[in-house]
Amino acid sequence: VQLVESGGGLVQVGGSLRLSCEISGFSLDDYAIGWFRQAPGKEREGVSVISSSSGNTHYADSVKGRFTISYDNAEVTVYLQMNSLKPEDTAVYCCAADYGDLLLLDPANYDLWGQGTQVTVSS
Repeated sequence: VQLVESGGGLVQVGGSLRLSCEISGFSLDDYAIGWFRQAPGKEREGVSVISSSSGNTHYADSVKGRFTISYDNAEVTVYLQMNSLKPEDTAVYCCAADYGDLLLLDPANYDLWGQGTQVTVSS
């Protein structure tokens, strides 16, 4: 069972990045996949979550209208498209899996985690 993030990097304010979470060892249909971020000195926070079984999504207020979560069942990958990036979006972004289809943004509910990818937004 593995989740591997990619797509992070350095971008200027207002720019875009697309993060990928490649999943192996389990079916997307059985899990909700969430994206989380942690900035230095801050607690980990939920950004967005998707259930591939229902297609439903949920976003933190801080990213609504700017970030879009999606999945590709054939590629077994979950994406996070991030637009209009702000300096406060700078963090390590991780994806995680929660068995079931509840759309929760509390990281305590997630059992399986990737290693993370750094996103830095420069002003």
